[in-house]
Amino acid sequence: MNESAHHTRLPPALYIVATPIGNLGDITLRALDTLKCVDRVAAEDTRVSGQLLAHFNIRKPLASIREHNEREAANKMIAWIAAGEAVAYVSDAGTPAVSDPGARLVAAVRAAGQAVVPIPGVSAVTTALSAAGIESGQWLFHGFLPPKPGARRAQLQTLAALPCSLVFYEAPHRIEETLADMAAVLDDSRPVTLARELTKRFESIVTLPLADAPAWLAADPNHVRGEFVVIVHPPAAAAAMVDTEAMRVLDVLLGELPPTLASKLASKITGRSKAELYKMTLALKPQDQGDA
Repeated sequence: MNESAHHTRLPPALYIVATPIGNLGDITLRALDTLKCVDRVAAEDTRVSGQLLAHFNIRKPLASIREHNEREAANKMIAWIAAGEAVAYVSDAGTPAVSDPGARLVAAVRAAGQAVVPIPGVSAVTTALSAAGIESGQWLFHGFLPPKPGARRAQLQTLAALPCSLVFYEAPHRIEETLADMAAVLDDSRPVTLARELTKRFESIVTLPLADAPAWLAADPNHVRGEFVVIVHPPAAAAAMVDTEAMRVLDVLLGELPPTLASKLASKITGRSKAELYKMTLALKPQDQGDA
């Protein structure tokens, strides 16, 4: 019996469904409901997605949509939706179209004037960032670097001066050479967070200077196993720029206000902590003036 008979019928659309990156408990209730209610599921790899559906006892017709047949598959997808079907698309793990197939499919369906509905959930990039402890909210998600060393170094060179965190995905067979290139091209004193096997049994998240990352990998054969998210923290210059701006704001405010009030307002303007800014006021204002 068709499972959708037991569930609310969904409007015809392409449903982009995020799936777990390891721990199956991370699937959302909405993702499960959507997968139960659609007419069919299109997948990056039907074997991988078939196991996920079987685990949750969901039976749906499965269609394979891989990167090399995305354009041609999009025509089928558009025809299914035009015929009134609700179709889910899932990649092997995480959020489709984020360093995964799916973007061409989404663009084609939208260009055909059909609805695309995101069903959010796990993404390795946000999972890693949440555990990296980077205070600056600015980050650039780059995804995978080129596999060839020359092209990879050239790409890193273009990113080196950006005043934000840089977030990459990397495969286990390339992680050693990628980190060696990062240490050579970027400032090797920059901290790097290596997050591997996220949400899985052997998950590990470590932060250390880029210069020490190759040695950390070499210290244990297990350190190079699994898919990696690599987060290179902002360069020191970025922190210095933030300090310079905070000092400038404080300097202006201290011309008119006592240190406590100046720190409080500067905190609202710059986002830095009041305590930190109050310490800065001591460097800017002669102490004998006190808090008058």
